[in-house]
Amino acid sequence: MSSNKTGDIKGSVAEALRIRQEREKSYRERALKLFPKICGRCGREFSGKRLRELTVHHKDHNHDNNPPDGSNWELLCIYCHENEHAREQVADAYAIESGDDSSDNNFSHNPFAGLADLMKNKKIKQ
Repeated sequence: MSSNKTGDIKGSVAEALRIRQEREKSYRERALKLFPKICGRCGREFSGKRLRELTVHHKDHNHDNNPPDGSNWELLCIYCHENEHAREQVADAYAIESGDDSSDNNFSHNPFAGLADLMKNKKIKQ
């Protein structure tokens, strides 16, 4: 790869990061004005230097959906925010991809299959 292409890529990445930071700064500032400086999950209060630990979580996970009333935001501490996204990833990993009703259990393995027969045999032997 030529150094010119590398420079173009680095410039593009730097520009994308700058735009992202500006966008985050604007909705974060608005969210901090709208909501109390309290984590919406654990209830911890934040002020001073620790205010940087309070983040804006997009409820619909769309960072471009920033309504003026803040209805898509909630303030979460960095720990609860990380937990929220981790829960989402785990749910996605275990999601049943079939079109069936998710309340149906489509498991092929039943650890208790044949248990009733084993119990009957045990009673007969006693």
